[in-house]
Amino acid sequence: MAAQALASAAFEEGGYAVAFPFFGSERRGAPVLAFTRIDKNPIRVKTQVYEPDCIVVLDEGLIEQIDVTVGLKKDGMAIVNTAKRPEEIDLGMDLKVATVDATTVALEILKRPVTNSAILGAIAKASDAVSIEGIEKGIISIFGGRLGEKVGLINAKAARAAYDQTVIGQSKGKIKKKGVEKWMPTVQEMLPGAAIGEQDTPFGKVGMGSMVENKTGSWKVFQPKYDKEKCTMCLTCWWACPEGCIYRTKDKLEFDMSYCKGCGICANECPVDAIAMGRGE
Repeated sequence: MAAQALASAAFEEGGYAVAFPFFGSERRGAPVLAFTRIDKNPIRVKTQVYEPDCIVVLDEGLIEQIDVTVGLKKDGMAIVNTAKRPEEIDLGMDLKVATVDATTVALEILKRPVTNSAILGAIAKASDAVSIEGIEKGIISIFGGRLGEKVGLINAKAARAAYDQTVIGQSKGKIKKKGVEKWMPTVQEMLPGAAIGEQDTPFGKVGMGSMVENKTGSWKVFQPKYDKEKCTMCLTCWWACPEGCIYRTKDKLEFDMSYCKGCGICANECPVDAIAMGRGE
């Protein structure tokens, strides 16, 4: 919806735009892609954007998992949802970077950690593609058209707040960029009529059991805060956790934050309130 609202903003200001998402069976919170093209002339290209002028990262946790700058032009720009300043962000290349804590903006205004409207305000502040007024109109059109006028207006308010809080600066690339190669099985590696067995490849683990390499804990905004003194070790949370992230030790529970998605079921089910959900570190 953010990509579509950005396209709508460009259209509101007399430009041409194309926007579309790219994802598979992922649920909310999983890493997905979306693309927007904006031009003063009609747009004939309908493929995904392979060499973007600007990338927008709605979850800074992705920076540690993948190379978010793949194809980014040398004079391009990155906009990142983070509480850090631009010079604290390392994307593996010297780059103009704009940062805004869109998650906090969303929690304060929308009362939910949904950052796609807030981040649009940062785009308006950091680039000359659209104005904040155009962004507000685009949000009201797309968000309001789907979810109602009240929702459109409050999301436009979030974008304006993020616009005011966006900081623009320069970052230095020091870390080594992650590779983007992906493993594709040969006919010999495929099992006829069955799933691929667990295998170690130069690109990581694949097949059954490979999910351990997908650190889904980066999906969360909130995480469980555990009070050992209140805990009675009834293990209600252990049984209820849909991800199997809770482990029993001799005298306490431990939570695997690499895979915890922050659903809050453990806190909801705990009969003695030994678990509460709060913002992550």
